[in-house]
Amino acid sequence: MQTSVRPPLTQTIRRGRAGAAPVESLTGIAHPEGRFDRALALLPRALASKAHVVFLIVLGVYLIVLPLAHILTPSATAELIGGNYTNVTSDVGACIAVGGTLHLVRANRRRSRMEEERLRLARETHRLLHHVYASQARELERDCGGGMEPPSGPE
Repeated sequence: MQTSVRPPLTQTIRRGRAGAAPVESLTGIAHPEGRFDRALALLPRALASKAHVVFLIVLGVYLIVLPLAHILTPSATAELIGGNYTNVTSDVGACIAVGGTLHLVRANRRRSRMEEERLRLARETHRLLHHVYASQARELERDCGGGMEPPSGPE
């Protein structure tokens, strides 16, 4: 009889579908699988793009600044299609917020990669020092009561 080994609860994150395989980090969730999921994943980048923000600012000038300066009054149809000043200003704010969030996500991924590399180097250094100073490590292990375990190979 085979018994299945379940990963700890902290490592099990379901993707929202029944019977989905557990993933070991949030990175597994961040990589969409279907075509629709991939298209939705591109949406934040498109909203935070410079072209979209510039378009919204130009729309704001057309719908807000020019009418306030009595230079041009947009038609009711243009206001209906383009929105009013509250829509335009909230859209610009949302785009800036999305851009800030994307920046934080990228910085966190970069920091995670650096931490993983630092941990890998520390483990490798520990393994090499244990190998070079094997006699001192055995002596220290004997003095400490055998509580230390030699490091395992690369993981």
